[in-house]
Amino acid sequence: MSATLPTRAGDQDELVRVLAASHYPGASASSIELVLAYCRAAGLDPLQKPVHIVPMYDRTSRAMRDVIMPGIGLYRIQAARTGQLAGVSRPEWGPTVTQVLGGVEVTYPEWCRVTVRRRLADGTVAEFTAEEWWTENYATAGRDNEAPNAMWRKRPRGQLRKCAEAQALRMAFPEVGQAPTAEEMEGRVLERAELQPPPAPEPPPQPAPPSPEGSPAALAPYPAERFESQLPVWRELVASGRRTAAEILAAIASRYALTAEQREAIEALDEAQEEEAQ
Repeated sequence: MSATLPTRAGDQDELVRVLAASHYPGASASSIELVLAYCRAAGLDPLQKPVHIVPMYDRTSRAMRDVIMPGIGLYRIQAARTGQLAGVSRPEWGPTVTQVLGGVEVTYPEWCRVTVRRRLADGTVAEFTAEEWWTENYATAGRDNEAPNAMWRKRPRGQLRKCAEAQALRMAFPEVGQAPTAEEMEGRVLERAELQPPPAPEPPPQPAPPSPEGSPAALAPYPAERFESQLPVWRELVASGRRTAAEILAAIASRYALTAEQREAIEALDEAQEEEAQ
């Protein structure tokens, strides 16, 4: 999905006009320039619309601001390009609920469950299941309005399915997606912690040297410096409940050879979370 973005001012202005007329109608030029900067930093093609512009209320500045966030389509592409995606299940639905929210009667599925399957290095297939609840995910029509916005009223199942699938993809492939998607964050309030820039994605692993006599190829060792830089990111994922240490360990061990110390450091994340909860 990488693309060479223009560096000359005239070329960039033209690309901004194209994106404003196609992918981001109504968005300001400054917000579209943020999209180009995001795509340039991540090596993405902006014409494939890998990210979205999401208006959100910033509690710190007490004003609305545009935030650039990945779409679920980007997570699907990144997971597929690992060569280890082994399928996504059909969604399972909870009971249908009818409720009045902000003076609007809404009918929606109580929860949705999606499973993503990842083929590990030894050939086994691991399953990662996410269950998301409608009331915890829907986007509101306004900052002080509990009613869902037009999209969540029109497509209560479709929107919730995207949230569940995005969570399952993050569980199965933590190395290719960590930030919440635009579908999940639309209509939310930005907290101070969310204003920090997301961690840079890890570069793809170097291919392992061919093994003798057709035996399974040895996995490349996980670089120590990269491990140290990623450990705080994994700690935050476990603390927020979006991952468990076991899920992170299974995903990483499918691509890298970990030392005993590295395994212990990841496994300790669950213990630390349990102690904090107690």
